[in-house]
Amino acid sequence: MRGIVFHGTGDVRCENIDDAQIADDHDILVQTKLCGICGSDLHVYHNEASDIGIGGGKDTFCIGHEAVGEVVEVGKGVVDLAVGDQVMLAAMTGCGACRWCLLGESKRCKRGFKVYGFGGELGGCQAEAIRVPAGDFNAARIPDGVSNEQAILLTDNLATAYGALLGAEVRAGKSVAVVGLGPIGLMAVELALVMGASVAYAIDPVAERKAWAEKLGAIPVDGTDVAEQIREATQGLMVDCVIEAVGRDAAMTTAISLVGVQGFVSALGVNTSMDFRIPFKAFAEGVTIRGNFITEVHKFWPALVPMLQQKRIRPEQFITERVSLDKGPEAYAKFDRREGGTLKALLLP
Repeated sequence: MRGIVFHGTGDVRCENIDDAQIADDHDILVQTKLCGICGSDLHVYHNEASDIGIGGGKDTFCIGHEAVGEVVEVGKGVVDLAVGDQVMLAAMTGCGACRWCLLGESKRCKRGFKVYGFGGELGGCQAEAIRVPAGDFNAARIPDGVSNEQAILLTDNLATAYGALLGAEVRAGKSVAVVGLGPIGLMAVELALVMGASVAYAIDPVAERKAWAEKLGAIPVDGTDVAEQIREATQGLMVDCVIEAVGRDAAMTTAISLVGVQGFVSALGVNTSMDFRIPFKAFAEGVTIRGNFITEVHKFWPALVPMLQQKRIRPEQFITERVSLDKGPEAYAKFDRREGGTLKALLLP
């Protein structure tokens, strides 16, 4: 089968790889219909996977962790899913049987959580087929009223945005700021307003992305001194809930500068540096800072699926690229350069 394979910094290739196969009675085999390129895949692309602390350190490996497809084989221990089911995969997997997985806390999985496509024992999702461990737990039928393009966003991006908003304690009447308006940042803006935010400020140096956010109902913040503009707009109160969706020290510094007394900063952008300073003011004012680098996708599906079915959110609008799997290397290069208004890219095996 074909897959996108990492060979070194900035070097990914579409080539033949070993066929995905059932390895355990609880596995399922999924024929891929859509797979996605995520912002965190760029850490692999830049050869920073080991800095994230997941994966097995292989020199070459199939990458990607977002996919939807059709079940083509099931292990004899699989009880819920069957051949022919159309499924979405959770980017982060757990064993599905321990106490923590059953409580929805699969990052605490007793057998250890895993993520596809970071050089560990799980192959990548940017391939023609995928082995899914503990298939009954780590995959789910695509619900009625949810398209394949919406479903692939449920495998990581949309759940990550929602998890970060919950981490920032977003609820009705709260003010929100989103720093970084890539696809997940824009989904965070859309979700925050649906969840009742009184206002959402949108921060990004790219004018086109701020225009996206403004169409969603957010207030774009222009200029370099973002904190001063927010201070003026809020009469000094600053923002209740701040989402950092970039993964860079400067963005985290900006995010912390925007939060008000007893406010929350939730960081979803994967930062491999972490060389930023938390100012005394944040401690004095009771600010809470939470990280959300790896999301327990499964537990957010029950909340997000109805929003999609009821058309309260349309995250698929942020998909800007749809190319064949063999064009994956070019799609990575374009995504990395943020060319031509690129937001979310999908690959079609």
